[in-house]
Amino acid sequence: MILTMYKPMVTLGCLCITLFLSSQNMVKNPSFEVFVDCPKNLGNFNIDVADWSTPTEGSTDYFNGCSTAMGTPKNFNGSQLADFGVGYAGFYLYAPDDYREYLQGSLKETLVKDKTYRISFYVSLAERSDFAIKDFGVVFSKDSLSFKTKKELSKNRMYQDRDNEYNYVEIAYSNFYSDTQDWKMVYTQFVAKGSERYILLGNFKNNAQTRMFRTKKNAKQGAYYYLDMISVEALDGPITAQNTMLASKSQEISDFEINTTHVFQNVLFEFDRSQLMASAEKELGKIFDYLNQNVDLNITINGHTDTVGSAGYNQLLSAERAKTVAEFLIDLGLAKDRISWAGYGGERPLASNDTEMGRQQNRRVEFVITKTPL
Repeated sequence: MILTMYKPMVTLGCLCITLFLSSQNMVKNPSFEVFVDCPKNLGNFNIDVADWSTPTEGSTDYFNGCSTAMGTPKNFNGSQLADFGVGYAGFYLYAPDDYREYLQGSLKETLVKDKTYRISFYVSLAERSDFAIKDFGVVFSKDSLSFKTKKELSKNRMYQDRDNEYNYVEIAYSNFYSDTQDWKMVYTQFVAKGSERYILLGNFKNNAQTRMFRTKKNAKQGAYYYLDMISVEALDGPITAQNTMLASKSQEISDFEINTTHVFQNVLFEFDRSQLMASAEKELGKIFDYLNQNVDLNITINGHTDTVGSAGYNQLLSAERAKTVAEFLIDLGLAKDRISWAGYGGERPLASNDTEMGRQQNRRVEFVITKTPL
């Protein structure tokens, strides 16, 4: 058996505040870069990818840039670049006759009882999908699962294994379900029961219970998603050698200035668009962590554009960008009365609008942290 690994290039950006430092990622092979064999056929995820399997007879797929038949970015269900290396998974979360596909991975060690963890991963709806779903399920278990079925893994079905222990997490996340272009981060927190050794991802509801909508007329197929970079991290772990570099690149919380305008480092927008990019969502997740740990603070989001187009249109676009950021933080769990937003169009440029680089810098979102009630 030969294990192959492609190591992605990683660039670290610096936030203007201290990051709430997490411990190491508990998921083995989180972005599917380590594989036993370059994928050649559909449905071979359980034998191609190291440290991962499929808990049912559903045929989850593995895509990797090393392959012609199962390559990236183009494959049988659409086209999606791999942002975290050269490989990612693909599976049906909704299909006729309650057909389902799942992924099952092992953790590096059992999670600690009563400790709070953050689970996050990136998804993108495949272009050929006829449906999109609005809920994503995650199940942590003490023992690995194996069921001879191609249908949904309901709680009733899983609990037939009375010796196993489960921790079920559901993410109802309005921003991820219908995007076919960008990777969207799915994110939540949970408290461990102390028995979690395996992680399962998918849709654990039947078709009648699944919140979904049609993306095409005459829909007959299903909702097929690409998935990448799965992370489970403790939120209150000590700073270790692994994240010392991150700590050195951020400022102390005591250095953060209240009532001062700060520019998000990675929250930039493509021309004439208001959708968040994957890099933006990762940074916003860390901003949410900070606000979640400082409940007396509030945040104001201000959106900006370049000067291409009319002033009226740019004002509306900048407001939409600020609203997109605000709604993302609200979806993560930030109380609505702790956040406000506004758009200023192209009235306050940071750089010259005569170059594309300058215009990109002006297509930005800023934030102000305050202690004053909004």
